[in-house]
Parts: sequence; C-alpha cells; structure tokens
Amino acid sequence: MNKRRYIKVGWLVDGSGRAIQEQMLLTVKNGVFTDIDRYEEPNGLDPAIVTDLSLCTILPPFVDCHVHLCMSGTTDQDARKQQLTADYAAIRPRIAEHLHDHFSHGVLAIRDGGDRQGHALRYKNETVAARKEPLILQVAGRAWHKKGRYGALIGRYCQNNESLSSAFSRENDSIDHVKLVNSGLNSLRVFGHQTSPQFSADEIRELIIQAHLRGKKVMVHANGQLPVRLALEAGCDSIEHGFFMGRDNLKLMAEMKTTWVPTAFTMKSYADTLEPHDTQIERSVVEKNLQHQLKQISLARDFGVPIALGTDAGSKGVLHGESVGEELKLLMKAGCSMPEAVRCATCNGAKLLGIEEIGLIAKGKPANFLVIRATPAMLPEKFSFLEAIYLDGRPYNME
Repeated sequence: MNKRRYIKVGWLVDGSGRAIQEQMLLTVKNGVFTDIDRYEEPNGLDPAIVTDLSLCTILPPFVDCHVHLCMSGTTDQDARKQQLTADYAAIRPRIAEHLHDHFSHGVLAIRDGGDRQGHALRYKNETVAARKEPLILQVAGRAWHKKGRYGALIGRYCQNNESLSSAFSRENDSIDHVKLVNSGLNSLRVFGHQTSPQFSADEIRELIIQAHLRGKKVMVHANGQLPVRLALEAGCDSIEHGFFMGRDNLKLMAEMKTTWVPTAFTMKSYADTLEPHDTQIERSVVEKNLQHQLKQISLARDFGVPIALGTDAGSKGVLHGESVGEELKLLMKAGCSMPEAVRCATCNGAKLLGIEEIGLIAKGKPANFLVIRATPAMLPEKFSFLEAIYLDGRPYNME
C-alpha cells in the first residue's frame, strides 16, 4: 500500500488567487494531496518520509492558453516565412522542441491556436505514445477566417461561397476546440486602428452551436469593439487578444463569465526586437498599444473578467515556454497581485481547457506542482529557473 508522504514547503501559491501561505505541510498519498496544513515543530514525523522544500516556493504547473507550435519566436523574417510553408517532416522536430521548451519552463498544458496546414493536429495524433514530456496538448487544427481577410497563416476559409456553419458541419478532424478569426491584426503603425468584423453574429452563433453540440469550445481572435462584441453576443468561450475592445465589452465579458486571453507580451516583444531599418512598425505605437492593453487588463480585474494567460508563443520574439514568465510580469504590472497573476496562469487556464489534474494545489487534487528555490519576493523573475517539477507527489526526471 502506498504510504503517506509529507512535503514541507516554505511558501505556497495554490493557484486560487488567495494570499501566499507560509511554512506549510502537504500530505500526499497515492499521488494525491490528502491534507494541506501549517507546519508545526515538533510534529513527530519520521524525517525519512518528509521532503524538505522549506527554502522554496511551490505553485501549480502553468497553462499557456494561446500558442502556435508550428512557429518559432525567431526574429529572422526569412525563417518566419519559411516556417509557414514548411512540410510536416520539417515542422515535426520543431514542434517537439517547442513542447520541450514549454515543459522545461513548467508549462504542463497548452492550447494551440491553429496553423495553415494542420501540422500541430497531425503531430498530436501521430505521437501520443512517443512524446517524451507528460504535457497536455489541445489543438485547433486549422482556424477559420473569411476569404480575403487576415488568417491565412493559421487556417483556411470557406470554399465556393459556402456558409461557415455548412463548412464546419463537414469537418471531421479530431480537433479539441475551434479557432475563429473575426478581425484583422492589431495595427503596429496606427494607434487604436480597428478593422471590421469578418463574420456576423448569426454566422458566429451558428458555428458555436454546432461546436458546442460536439463538445468543442470556440476561441475567437478579435480586436476592436465590434468584432469582440459580435463574438461575445454569439456566445464564444474565449476572446483572444482583445486589443481596443473597450470598457463596455469588458463589462459584458464579466457578466457572461467569458474568458479573456490578452497576450500582452506580443506588443512588448515587438518593441524589444524592433530593428532600426524596420519601416513596418512604429515603436511609439507599439508601446502605446501595450500600455492600453495593460489598462484594459486592470479594468478587467476590477470588473471580475476571468483572465487566462496566453503568450501567443511563435509570434516574433515570443519564445515557447520562456514567455510565460514575461506575460506574468505584465499581468502584475497591470495591477494583479502575484497570486492573482498565477491564478491566470494556472487555475483559470485549466478551467478554460477543461483540465482537472492541474490548476490548483488543494486537497483531493493530484500532487502536481512546480518548485522554485526562491522567496515569493523574488518572483516572477525566478519562474524560468525551476528547481523541480513534481508529478503525483514525486520529482519528475527532466533529463
């Protein structure tokens, strides 16, 4: 019989958003937390069954709710173009590398936002037994966008004037969720520029009804007030990016409990990697975009909008795995406390993906957690330097 084991931790960030707990004793049996209490001395426990992490902070594994596994964060424009058209044989090892990057940074679940050729979906279906890291992977396959509008790099459009719902009804790919594009990109040259919606509320609603009947959630790429409003009114499950969506949409999201994935680090990355000769990006505009998004995050926090962390890893300068810490820093800069930011990156993401085994450190939950040899005051700077990843109460060998 599996005996009880005990783990003494210096600081516990449990993923719920509540205050950090100090000097805690976690009891594990059969890979599950059975008790979480304050550590008291003396306690009569046999030192042989106590793991001492009293100099460490522990927290739940991270969830990245918006990535593109087929793309790297390279700033080389030629390489970025090549990876969009590369065949599966060339992309397969890159996906494996990106998954390893996520896992080594404590990300145990990711939601892929689509690629033009469906390579991420094929990878998931063909490598279930062969994957090295115990990482939960959910993929959209190919996203849907309107013909002639933004979205070609991550998906496809309906053929021969077929309706969106009709095209989706013939979809037989084994996708985990649906990705819909309902706006253009966020402008990097004109501050506050908003594009028109790609689909009407009725078109989106019909798609969402079909997707929900199949048990699939719908994530919607949308920037600007009207594209976001139509997606919300249609009943989408999450808004991706949401730049310049405005106060009224944030209030509606709070009322409807619709999750927002802000991907703020993309703007900081554009500013950080800007080349002097790049005429496609205005630094001042990018910086203003970021500040505006941080203000929206602050409002969303005040209104009670469920925020889930997503990095948009694969975008220019946005590295897989490593960027989770950068997105966490921006959530804190927008006014979230460290436990609140961690909740966005753990519990909220796990809820959005429908995952039970990670997201919270609580009684009855699997004993999966990250160990960082640092005090909470040293976070999130130390998020990229994990001491260990524990799965089912035991350290996982990452070699």
